Amino acid sequence: MVLSDLGAQITGAFRKLNTAPIIDDELLDEVLKEIASALLHADVNVRYVSELRSNVKKRVLLETDAGGVNKRKLIQKAVVEELVRLVSADKKPYKLEKGKCNVVMFVGLQGSGKTTTCTKYAHYYNRKGWKTALVCCDTFRAGAFDQLKQNASKVRIPFYGDYNETDPVKIAEEGVQLFKKEKYDLIIVDTSGRHKQEQALFDEMQQINEVVAPDDVVFIMDSHIGQACFEQAKAFRECVNVGSVIVTKLDGHAKGGGALSAVAATNSPIIFLGTGEHFDEFQTFDPQSFVSRLLGMGDLKGLFQSITEAMPLDK
Repeated sequence: MVLSDLGAQITGAFRKLNTAPIIDDELLDEVLKEIASALLHADVNVRYVSELRSNVKKRVLLETDAGGVNKRKLIQKAVVEELVRLVSADKKPYKLEKGKCNVVMFVGLQGSGKTTTCTKYAHYYNRKGWKTALVCCDTFRAGAFDQLKQNASKVRIPFYGDYNETDPVKIAEEGVQLFKKEKYDLIIVDTSGRHKQEQALFDEMQQINEVVAPDDVVFIMDSHIGQACFEQAKAFRECVNVGSVIVTKLDGHAKGGGALSAVAATNSPIIFLGTGEHFDEFQTFDPQSFVSRLLGMGDLKGLFQSITEAMPLDK
């Protein structure tokens, strides 16, 4: 089930609510059962789904007792707010400062789309008038250097890497120093993809982290693995201080809901969603706007942001 199917099923349950002549406990249970079933199909963890159900029921009970309440609207509002809570983290993401040299280190598993996402992130800020640069420290994967170099030249972003150097820590240090000297606003460090169990790669990641002292560490999360994201995000957070998350490959498959809720559960705020292969298929993530779009309620906030992003910031 793709995320649009999830949205359609939840709005279908809302429709049932709106057309019912009487809203009693039986109907509320039926509607919540449909919503819970849709969330479970989208791979959202059972525990979060049952929490959502009981929180909505508690709220409806509490506020109906207060009297003078439109029960239909109350149920819908409670469901929407619980969905927003499901994909939100309490922690606020790091805010980049223009005019200062921001170093952002990208970490993630092999095959998560990390190298492409580095370029998308650089391109996003470059279009907003930031002076951005890329540093390739992935000496582990054959072809990583060429891939990032090609990507960087396609979007015309300066790139640092060394084909003959095998020490990623040295490359990271030299690349970051070079771009700091040249007063770049944003320096993006692409590290080797790793598997949770590969201790040597985790050690390398910690060494790069110590050398470049990043302002933010961004974890790249492949949404295809669904709720298994929870354990991965947790493992990376235990190794380095993950400040934010970008969820990739959200373009039409079954497990996006599981990935989004699992990442939020690690209390790492999601900052962007990768929705396709192209460099501009990259959206900022705002929990409220996301849920609003999911339920077909439109997203004025997102629309306004898109219009603003299409124009240079400093006009």
